[in-house]
Amino acid sequence: MAQEAPKIVWNEASNRFETEDKEAYLEYHMRDGGKIMDIVHTYVPSSKRGMGMAQHLCNAAFRHAQQNSLSIIPSCSYVSETFIPRNPDMKALVKPQFFQSL
Repeated sequence: MAQEAPKIVWNEASNRFETEDKEAYLEYHMRDGGKIMDIVHTYVPSSKRGMGMAQHLCNAAFRHAQQNSLSIIPSCSYVSETFIPRNPDMKALVKPQFFQSL
């Protein structure tokens, strides 16, 4: 049986997308007057690794960016080196000057 996807919560006050228990999270900073989401860090505790948690966090952040017409700066190495290469359709949300590094 397939594992149920975790519920990811947008914590706007903390600039994070996080699991309900707040143990795994993706941090971002808003730039350019709130038009750009700079994803700076993802964290998944060892107890939750290997379950695709970082992927779920990124999916939530990219979906939020898409729904709110935001661009993304992939400062976090997981986003730039793993998530975007595995999800090339998400590259359309990345700020154009960051294409060369992806």
